[in-house]
Amino acid sequence: MTISRDDLEAKARQIVAAIDETKESARDTAVLAGLAVAVVVVIAFFIGRRRGKRNRTLIEVYRV
Repeated sequence: MTISRDDLEAKARQIVAAIDETKESARDTAVLAGLAVAVVVVIAFFIGRRRGKRNRTLIEVYRV
C-alpha cells in the first residue's frame, strides 16, 4: 500500500475543516458566555444601586 500526494492533501483538507468547525463553535460559545457574564454584572450593578439608595445611612458631622 502506498500513500500518494492526493491522499495526504485530502487528509490535510479534512483536518483543516475539522479545526475550522471546532474554532467556530468555540467562538460562539465564548461569545454567549461573555454576554451572559455582562448581563449578570449589569443586573447586579442596578440591584446594588437600588438597594444602596434604599438603605442609605445618613451621618452628620458637627464641628465644635
